Amino acid sequence: MSIYKDIKRLTTESIRAMKHENNKIAMLTSYDFTMAQMADTGGLDMILVGDSAANTMAGHETTLPITLDQMIYHGQSVVRGTKRALVVVDLPFGSYQSNPDKALESAIRIMKETNAQAIKLEGGKEIKKAVKKIVNAGIPVVGHLGLTPQSVNQFGGYGLRAKEDAEAEKLKKDALLLEKLGVFALVLEKIPAKLAKEVTESLDIPTIGIGAGADCDGQVLVIQDMLGMNKGFKPKFLRQYLNLYEQITGAISQYVEDVKSTDFPNEKESY
Repeated sequence: MSIYKDIKRLTTESIRAMKHENNKIAMLTSYDFTMAQMADTGGLDMILVGDSAANTMAGHETTLPITLDQMIYHGQSVVRGTKRALVVVDLPFGSYQSNPDKALESAIRIMKETNAQAIKLEGGKEIKKAVKKIVNAGIPVVGHLGLTPQSVNQFGGYGLRAKEDAEAEKLKKDALLLEKLGVFALVLEKIPAKLAKEVTESLDIPTIGIGAGADCDGQVLVIQDMLGMNKGFKPKFLRQYLNLYEQITGAISQYVEDVKSTDFPNEKESY
């Protein structure tokens, strides 16, 4: 449980301080009001309204189809369900890559319309102008390097990134660049643990890993994955804390049986 549990709302400075206090940052995704309430009550430090909503909530194969309007809807729902966790909303594919002005416009819409505390976007040197413009406008930014799901078609899949020296060197340079540009935290996804440790030690800002080993300053998982709601999805980096798929389908099956047998509703459940 975070030492910041009783703070009304964590800030970017709270999150940055946790790195230097060696207080690991606990982060999960959330996409709706009900789940956000439970996640926030559980003591999370950060909640990510990820573009992974395209997969978990809408059933798409990739994160690419989700729109800015849809991300704003999910962001609004999550913010209404939280009191203390710092809420970060992803900029979706196509909302920031084409030019810095569009990136700033997208970020402003998210901040104004969701009341979230920060935005996240993927990439390094390629998007430096967009990052600079957003940060200079006073909007907190989380970076994202390694496996960047919006680039899945370029990568050819969701495999481990930065295994080779050239890509690892670029990632290290991009991490330092993003810190210089003013991002306050950095997600490292599916890269070798040794590289994540090196990057984490080179930065003054916290790193948050997903499939990047134990030496990052924090960890993030998709909440449906760690709760076991997605049947059959069990990558190496995932620890499943529940098996809600079986529990929920079992409960629904029991409800169906009770309705058909006229056991539900009984006298106590009737007016």
